[in-house]
Amino acid sequence: MAKKTSFKDSSLEDIKKLLIEKRAELRTLRFEATGGRAKDTTAARKTRKDIARLLTEETLKRKTA
Repeated sequence: MAKKTSFKDSSLEDIKKLLIEKRAELRTLRFEATGGRAKDTTAARKTRKDIARLLTEETLKRKTA
């Protein structure tokens, strides 16, 4: 089982950049899945979970700031 990525040490700007990258990655994964070229079928699920973790950290940092 892979270790989860921690975003607690990231700044708010880094989190925003990562969110943009992860959302673009998810978009490409969806297009690949539609076209039938997906190699890793769980990649979209992992990316969605990373996006949720990033959004959670963003919310926590905004509340504490």
